[in-house]
Amino acid sequence: MKPHTPHILLVNPWIHDFAAYDFWAKPLGLLTLASILRRHGFNITYMDCLDRFHPEASSSNPHARYGRGPYLKTRIPKPRGLEDIPRNYSRYGIRKKWFMKDLISIHRPDLVLMTSMMTYWYPGIQETVAVLKAVFPDVAIVLGGIYASLCPEHAINHSGADRVKTGSGEEYILKLVGDYTGVTVNPKFDPGDLNTYPYPAFDLQTKINYVPLLTSKGCPFSCKYCASHVLNPKRMLRNPESVVEEITYWHERYAVKDFVFYDDALLVDSEKHAVPMFEKIIDAGLNVRFHTPNAVHIRGISKQTAGLMFQAGFKTLRLGLETTAFEKREELDGKVTAEEFKSAVSCLKAAGFDKSGLGAYLLVGLPGQKMASIENSIEIVRQNGVDPILAYYTPIPQTALWRRAVASSRYNLEADPVFTNNALLPCGKDPFSWETISYLKKLTID
Repeated sequence: MKPHTPHILLVNPWIHDFAAYDFWAKPLGLLTLASILRRHGFNITYMDCLDRFHPEASSSNPHARYGRGPYLKTRIPKPRGLEDIPRNYSRYGIRKKWFMKDLISIHRPDLVLMTSMMTYWYPGIQETVAVLKAVFPDVAIVLGGIYASLCPEHAINHSGADRVKTGSGEEYILKLVGDYTGVTVNPKFDPGDLNTYPYPAFDLQTKINYVPLLTSKGCPFSCKYCASHVLNPKRMLRNPESVVEEITYWHERYAVKDFVFYDDALLVDSEKHAVPMFEKIIDAGLNVRFHTPNAVHIRGISKQTAGLMFQAGFKTLRLGLETTAFEKREELDGKVTAEEFKSAVSCLKAAGFDKSGLGAYLLVGLPGQKMASIENSIEIVRQNGVDPILAYYTPIPQTALWRRAVASSRYNLEADPVFTNNALLPCGKDPFSWETISYLKKLTID
């Protein structure tokens, strides 16, 4: 008798939030696990509750430039404690009946793997788990990802998953699946070497509207508001050649034109990593576009790197500025000075970038942050001919700024991650104000 080949279902859950939009957001880690399992002979099914191109969706599903676009949304009740927020709360993603129909149509899985993103999106995970349990009541669900790693106790007690795993899934995935299925395989890749990973299974999507690229893991900085060093404590780099090979693969086989760098530190140690990679991309002569929603470190922008990025086809370049209160910079990150910001902008403009593609992130809603500081930062960025892009601060457990966030908030952040939602501007004692949001947005517009 032929031995049973385990069937693994991987699920990207719904988002529950006041607002959500596909700004190049894909579950890269989950799709990497899918490709690893497929390489090792397992049967794989992938379901994306955020699928903008689901077969049941309208064929006129709108999408913005470069593959981005809105998710379908369904209005739902607000979470307990947020009833007074004057905003609609929604489930973002496919209709529940579509998800149920898709689940019923597949063979019973031996195991379900689910990822998680923002900590305050966990209500979407709860609903996704509930639907899975209704269809497959006796199949174990294992939850990993960012929420699971940053709030493991809360995830164990509230997600509904049978098991919660923290850290990098690539390191434990084969053993985990073996524990549940009884099938043991020898690894065909090295979890400590990104060059040995198979390409993420983007082909399992309904449509490949863009491809995220991860050319490195980890970040040498320890910014007080960021959890990168918690989620990826080890710095790893891919060979530039392997990155260009992957870009070429997706472009030539699937006609992908938009590629999105997910690196936390793309330009760090650029002479050994980014520069040769950009040079090889240029030499390949591919007609593609690149985007950096995670932002690039300003200190890494020089005449050389700016010129190479422009030649390579970077269209959406985001700078990790965060604030122009440079005299208090050490309170946040210490990663850029006023002179370095001006120099970087000068290099980018000299290389050919114009305002349409340049944006600088500015953190809004930090503990103790004054309105005057935000206004000043917006003005300085605009004076430099760059679009200010407001990034509303999310308090994140296990970061250096967490204690200050807890102390400054009108909510009990430690009791429930839902209160860390950046849409609430939670690190303030005053109630949510549309007037404040509208005022700040107007400042960013010419």
